[in-house]
Formats: sequence, structure tokens, C-alpha cells
Amino acid sequence: MTALAKDVSKLTDRYQTTVPASVRKQLKLGKGDQIRYCTEPSGRVYIERVRSDEDYPVLGAVLDYVEADIKAHPDRIRAFDGALHGRLAALVGDVDVNLDAPLSLEDE
Repeated sequence: MTALAKDVSKLTDRYQTTVPASVRKQLKLGKGDQIRYCTEPSGRVYIERVRSDEDYPVLGAVLDYVEADIKAHPDRIRAFDGALHGRLAALVGDVDVNLDAPLSLEDE
């Protein structure tokens, strides 16, 4: 069983605190990022990074579903193999796609 990390920070007179470096690293937090405090009925509180995909609720729901499925069925996770890449490449043929190019008005 993995040991539970126990970092401590102190509240200032204005109830502010610094997120410990190990927590910032674990959550991949940077300056200006937002965190959410989640309180369970038991009283346990945890924090999580607010993801930018929350601007897109459907994407968030899909990612939550995928996360739950991975947790429920970790045995289904497999390495990405070259055969799958070959099948995907055959589907698009020689189409050149620039994912950074802006969409045309008819594609938006």
C-alpha cells in the first residue's frame, strides 16, 4: 500500500495559506491556477486542480466516465501498439492535417 503524504501549511491572520510544493507538483499547479476544495460527508476535505475542460461540460462528463471506467477495470488498460497506429493511418490515407490551423467559417 502506498504511504499517504502528509504535508502541513499554516494559516495566516487572513486565513490564507501556501500550497506545499509537493502538492503543487502532484496537482501540476502553476501560478494563477485554481483549486477546488471538496468536502466529503465524513468531514474529510481534499483539494483538486480546476481543469480548463470544465468550460466544456460534455468533455468533463466524458473524462469522468473514462476515469471511472479505468478505476473499475484497470485490467483493460493496454499499451498502444504499432498495429493500431497503422490501422488509423490507413483510415486517413495521405490527408495532411494541421491541428493548429484555424477552422474555416464553414467548419466552425
